[in-house]
Amino acid sequence: MSGAGRPQFFVDAWDPAYGASFEASPGGPAAPSSAQVDPDVELPTADWRAVGPRAGVHAPEVVLLVDGVRRIDASVWTAESDGVSYPGVAASYAAGVVRCDLGRGAAEMAGARVARGLFTASPSAQEMVAGSVRYPVHRVGGSGELSKLPAAVQGPLTALEVQVSDAARTDGDLLVVDGPLRARRQLPRTLGYVKTQHSQYLDARLTAVVTALEPGQRCPVFRLRVGTGWGGWSWYLRLPVARGAPWAGIVRVECSPDLEPTEAVALADLSLVTLPRFASTPYKDPRAPQNLVPIAGLERRLRALLGDARLLHRALSAAARRARR
Repeated sequence: MSGAGRPQFFVDAWDPAYGASFEASPGGPAAPSSAQVDPDVELPTADWRAVGPRAGVHAPEVVLLVDGVRRIDASVWTAESDGVSYPGVAASYAAGVVRCDLGRGAAEMAGARVARGLFTASPSAQEMVAGSVRYPVHRVGGSGELSKLPAAVQGPLTALEVQVSDAARTDGDLLVVDGPLRARRQLPRTLGYVKTQHSQYLDARLTAVVTALEPGQRCPVFRLRVGTGWGGWSWYLRLPVARGAPWAGIVRVECSPDLEPTEAVALADLSLVTLPRFASTPYKDPRAPQNLVPIAGLERRLRALLGDARLLHRALSAAARRARR
């Protein structure tokens, strides 16, 4: 039975095992972020509207998509000589890049690297050796709480992504990083691709422009200030998707804050004619359309390169037993 004023009901297209495409805070989708926003970059706030593909803008011939994966192989503890214990995690991580030649309609892996590490605040921890696999020590600051250690892997993983990206770049390409730019703001012609929306940056009226986007449209470029500095230029776009939930198919894209506003707008226009080409479909990917097809294949390949988690766990356990003798 229908009733006046009853809210509309939508089912997120993502498989719930992967969370949701928009992860609202307890205050709901309208809950504001702590970041400051300057929306008067491309258009004045009063003129905000959907932006479609511009005449004469074409996708680059070569697009590089880079991603990284990480896995905790084992949780460990150290017993110090003074009786204090420190937690640690033995982690494997990998980064890779897919080269998409849009002219030839071909995609191939252009590079991949695997690294491992023991992440702990222990002052006496030594490299762990599990058979032929080594876990060099990465000492973390602070209290070294076990729950916070997996996040310490992100820095080395980002550095690995930068290495594989630099090795694969060619003149005139476009680099798409899966996730925020973070420490990669210095890379030229680079976009950060954020497929899960954790925060609501815009006010209600501007958000209405975003949720009303048609597939293949974007919102105007805006600027984010996070903490004491500008975090970068950003915009939302909607990928090809069957209309449903307000945030279905919407991703946030960002580029370096070091660019001029006109350069950021040019990259936004370029993203609109490039990223929809790689959108996934629901029958193939549980995170469609946001999980781009080349990224999905790259993730599978990188996880395979990490090796068998059970074998590594057993080898680490055996190494710990030998060290205690």
